[in-house]
Amino acid sequence: MSLQSPIELSCIIDDDDVYVNLVKKIINIKKLSDNLIIFKNGQEALDYSKAIFNNLTQDKFPEIILLDLNMPVMNGWDFLKEFTAIKPPANLKTTLYIVSSSIDKAEIERAKEFELVTDYLIKPVELNTFEAIFNKAPYSA
Repeated sequence: MSLQSPIELSCIIDDDDVYVNLVKKIINIKKLSDNLIIFKNGQEALDYSKAIFNNLTQDKFPEIILLDLNMPVMNGWDFLKEFTAIKPPANLKTTLYIVSSSIDKAEIERAKEFELVTDYLIKPVELNTFEAIFNKAPYSA
């Protein structure tokens, strides 16, 4: 019998291949999530979200989303605005973290304006923070 990961499906929305590959390795090695979907920009993630919400069979939606802010096509801020506007189902149990290299206090404060955002994490994120997030345990950023 195999041990199940604490999270069934997680998502990374980030165009930085080095960061994405690192997080993917951490998630796999530490068995933090059974499945991982990756989007290179907010538009891809938004299209996926709309398709899920419009699908009456309700495919699985990520339990954890790690969202970068600076990406081509659609950045993290625009994704948040659009995602909030499409009114996700009330029973949606997803936790969204902004993960950015920006230490700009204005951006950190702006992130707090979005009810959907659980926290603002600054890259590089420490291993124990990832483990705590995926195990739904308290952590200190």
